[in-house]
Amino acid sequence: MKRIFFLLLTIFILTSSAAAQGKKILYVPIDNRPCNFYQVLQVAKKLDYEILTPPEEIIGSKNFYGDPDKIWAWLEENAASADYAVLSTDALLYGSLVGSRNQDLHPAEILELAQRFKAFDKKFPHVTIFAFGTIMRTPRTASYTTEPAYYTTHGLKIFEYTALLDKKETEKLSGSEQRQLKKLEAEIPVEYLQDWMERRKENFDANKYLIDLTRAGVFEYFLLGCDDSAIFSQTHRESRYLRDYAKDLGKTVVQVTSGADELGMLMIARAINEDKNYRPFISVEYNAGKGAQTFPKYCNETIGTSIDAAILAAGGLRIPSHDRADLVVAVNTRKDGKTFEAGDPKKNSLKYRDDLKTFMEPLKNFVAKKYPVAVADVAFSNGADNALMNQLKKNDLQFKIRSYGGWNTATNASGFLIGAGTLTRYMDDKAVAELLITRYLDDWAYEANVRQEIFAASYSTAGAGDPFNLNEKLLPLEKMLNEKMTAFVAENLKVRWRLEDLKFSLPWQRTFECDPRFKLSE
Repeated sequence: MKRIFFLLLTIFILTSSAAAQGKKILYVPIDNRPCNFYQVLQVAKKLDYEILTPPEEIIGSKNFYGDPDKIWAWLEENAASADYAVLSTDALLYGSLVGSRNQDLHPAEILELAQRFKAFDKKFPHVTIFAFGTIMRTPRTASYTTEPAYYTTHGLKIFEYTALLDKKETEKLSGSEQRQLKKLEAEIPVEYLQDWMERRKENFDANKYLIDLTRAGVFEYFLLGCDDSAIFSQTHRESRYLRDYAKDLGKTVVQVTSGADELGMLMIARAINEDKNYRPFISVEYNAGKGAQTFPKYCNETIGTSIDAAILAAGGLRIPSHDRADLVVAVNTRKDGKTFEAGDPKKNSLKYRDDLKTFMEPLKNFVAKKYPVAVADVAFSNGADNALMNQLKKNDLQFKIRSYGGWNTATNASGFLIGAGTLTRYMDDKAVAELLITRYLDDWAYEANVRQEIFAASYSTAGAGDPFNLNEKLLPLEKMLNEKMTAFVAENLKVRWRLEDLKFSLPWQRTFECDPRFKLSE
């Protein structure tokens, strides 16, 4: 009898394992930057899932724009054998994240594209859809070619004007602020402001419709992020309206939060965690001082609010006890709550600050207790905290944690970290080390250090080009990049495996992002 029981149990385990290995996820990223494409796939492919993505030439690439019609065609061609679809609504409506800022579609065209989600769900009801989108950003100034041309000259005024509109609805404006609001309204050409607001209304209406689709059951979950925002801004203003519009659904179905480039990783994590019927318990340890109340740059909410949202988005549950947690997220913030730029060598030095001492003690304690620790390094924007990274090296902690994030905005870093961190439960030490090395190369070596040298050299190197469009300067700068990054690795990473075939590129022919690739051998 026992023999029969164990035979049946073995068959059940083997068939369950085969079923898991056969699961297929269709992933449409917001564009093909490494943070949204390769690095998400790198995490997901460590598990027994088949991840399919559209050809890179039809999603947003170095020319910024993708082709929604071709992406939809690819999606339908591959959906019959898929189990899950993790979909960027920006890619499927506008072509990419940048496309959502610069689109010239008629509202009827946007609605027609949005209705395809409903038709897709009806045609492929077996595919569970996890969708993510963004609320159009409100930057202080224009980024090269990613906003309408008039934003170069009037972007700051538009930002300040909409920030005051937002504040007016939530707080009382002072007399000087009221006068400034009228002054800005008079100074911004009517046609510019009208165009800006019309673009935003189209994006806003599309997001309302996507929430309606979620309400109708088309999406299993919809995560809506605020791209490049601030405490007061038009982006934050619209997020308040949309959050109120979706309040009947609850945060376990729709969330409106800060961030953009981490959303794909969070939704991939949610799909896998749901498939495995796993709800990760996550605890959070904030540094002394402002801690969870830190209000990072480029964000429209506190870091505590963003991290709680990311935990829910990944399918997790925040708990108070570190002892019971599947993942302990240690958050590196400054005591005063300020976030400086990682590229500022005077601020981001190796000096062991007092507010870093209060972070390192509990971190070392967690590792000593063998807790699965994830380090959210958000003391600086756009790169790692050099003093923290130096301490991880000195205390031999680089590969004793399970996940790390310190890139771009605080929500980019913490959100990606939480999504990836929940999945490390299923990975061996070598697989985890590969993910950590990618983050150390990108967030620490490049963003916080080498990028500044490449940026400066983009002006002094012979040939046509600038930091945002390198043109003929690309090859000599990539040669310099590989030399600098290889030297940084040799000096700073203590890897127990062999790190081979190191190669670094500037995939969008600009200095903002780097694509590190390597192999890890025994």
